[in-house]
Amino acid sequence: MAQEMTNAVRMAQKAGVSVEVVTYPVDESDLSAVHASSVLGIELNRVYKTLALLGDGRKANLVVASIPADCEVDLKALARAAGYGRVEMVPLKDLFSLTGYQRGGCSPLGIKRAHQFFLDERALALPTIAVSAGRRGVQMIIAPSDLLKLTGGRAAPVAKEAEGAER
Repeated sequence: MAQEMTNAVRMAQKAGVSVEVVTYPVDESDLSAVHASSVLGIELNRVYKTLALLGDGRKANLVVASIPADCEVDLKALARAAGYGRVEMVPLKDLFSLTGYQRGGCSPLGIKRAHQFFLDERALALPTIAVSAGRRGVQMIIAPSDLLKLTGGRAAPVAKEAEGAER
């Protein structure tokens, strides 16, 4: 089967970064990273969801964070790391215009608009993580250090345990 090609995958390949692309059937009723982990058989702590947020509520202040599938973004920690008083999720109606991606397929690579990128520091303890390749049902497995290099991002403690999560 031919490798699924997305702009994020092309970007990695053009930079000489090795990625493995894995696909799974999309379930429109569950676009979560937890679902992707389950369907793909990849450990939950290795699947990272990518979230788009606004610093101080302004569209010009786009902040993107990739965090473990079973965690929540720590809004206060992310705001501190990004240098804002607060951050809030991008309204769903604005997600595509700000990132070029739709919900459930937002990749940390290939976002057209200038932004800051943060990878939760837990990723640094792993040899590889899975992140969206920019299309629903397509994940790419990449070394965290390569992801940071490609995005110009930083690792920071920007995730917290999800409320009610069992470990």
